[in-house]
Amino acid sequence: MASHAKQARALSFDTVATQYAAARPDYPPALFDAVEELAGRPLVGADVLDCGAGTGIATRLMRERGAHVVALEPGAGMAAKLRAAEPEIPLVRGEGDRLPFTAGSFDVITYAQAWHWTDPARSVPEALRVLRPHGVLALWWNQADVRVPWVAAEDARLAPFTRSYPATVAELFAPFPVHVSTREIPWSRRITVEDHISNIGTHSHFAVMDPIERAELLDTNRTALARHFPDGELDEPYRCGLTIVRSATTQA
Repeated sequence: MASHAKQARALSFDTVATQYAAARPDYPPALFDAVEELAGRPLVGADVLDCGAGTGIATRLMRERGAHVVALEPGAGMAAKLRAAEPEIPLVRGEGDRLPFTAGSFDVITYAQAWHWTDPARSVPEALRVLRPHGVLALWWNQADVRVPWVAAEDARLAPFTRSYPATVAELFAPFPVHVSTREIPWSRRITVEDHISNIGTHSHFAVMDPIERAELLDTNRTALARHFPDGELDEPYRCGLTIVRSATTQA
């Protein structure tokens, strides 16, 4: 995707910011346990930069773990939602390819559902510049668990209209002097079918879709889900993929 088109797609979340804040899933405590384990340090007291912070889902959870978090968000609509929900968290408008911070500012840099919007040729050197010695870059994505039959069926219905998050990002770091560790955390949440549909509608490919086409597609999916879940509730299963990156030149 061309850089200007990619940027426009990333900023499409501003049009669904309220829905995003209400419908998107959180992250399980086991994810942050894994971040701490692979980083070799607790989040308590850590200076953390949350890039592409969106409405502040991960930002809030890391703050609750005791981290000192600064949120970085390019989109005006998403940033406004973050500011309203978490007014005490420092918020900076900016992009991951050009971090507006001095060298050695943070112990941890995180990207929750956001690394795929960057250009690694620029964002990796920027992260390494802004991290302190022995600091880590942490990337993660909630991805629908297609091992579950109804999720696989839904994925097949929506596949022509969607883009997937990367199954692995380790190869993106091959050109750089870094060490990479990975972990997968399976988890789920119990929600209504309507909340699940609302969550789907916040993804960028739906945000930029013609409204009539989007409504028809989501309604078709709603009808299919109603046959599986006549009581109107479901367990939404995820495989949360985590990648931890640290500089090879400072690794102990």
